[in-house]
Amino acid sequence: MAELNLWRQRLGAVPESVWEHRDLDVVILADNDLTELSPRIAELGRLRTLDLGHNLLTAVPDELPQVSGFLYLHDNRLTELPKSLAHLEDLRYLNVGENQLTALTAPTGLLELRAQHNHLTELPEDIGRLRELRELWLGGNCITRLPDSFAELGRLRVVELRDNELTEFPSQLAGLPRLRHVDLRGNRVRELPDWVTRLPSLEKLDLRWTGVESSDVLETLERQGCFTLR
Repeated sequence: MAELNLWRQRLGAVPESVWEHRDLDVVILADNDLTELSPRIAELGRLRTLDLGHNLLTAVPDELPQVSGFLYLHDNRLTELPKSLAHLEDLRYLNVGENQLTALTAPTGLLELRAQHNHLTELPEDIGRLRELRELWLGGNCITRLPDSFAELGRLRVVELRDNELTEFPSQLAGLPRLRHVDLRGNRVRELPDWVTRLPSLEKLDLRWTGVESSDVLETLERQGCFTLR
């Protein structure tokens, strides 16, 4: 595997010579105080990993290289994502946390999506098209509701919604057969619906700093072996 690791080299800007390496699998440019990226980044071709995290980027080029594994854009100053991101069909992991995003764009083949601590108030209405998604991390946003298509994420195992603006336990979770871990810490949820006890794979439910108190639903969950935090 051909790797170019320039992590924490205080570059300030990416040397033009980097774009000449067309045979790379892994490119790490994290933590370099980068404020912009050349459109030539698309010339890198096909990568397994591209790490641009912990920089000062306010935007990324409209065209990105074809990344088939991991793409890190977290801890920047991004306010939007390029539409071309949705076409990275082989991408499996995307981290766009700790930015200033108000909307999400994601390819359909993702297994894990991390978008914590942005400015999201809602999710895409068609998020259900991410049918392979296993983990979704959305803590620290301002989300008030989940779209109906969320119920189509049949492979989802982990959903983290800590510190959002939810006032009800999301009904869209009711039919998710593989859901193991639900984190609703710091939301304004007050009650648990009975159907939560019928989630067949639920192992952990975090309700700390919500308004949920002791209830028959919680007692039933605990008898079934679900670890609850409140």
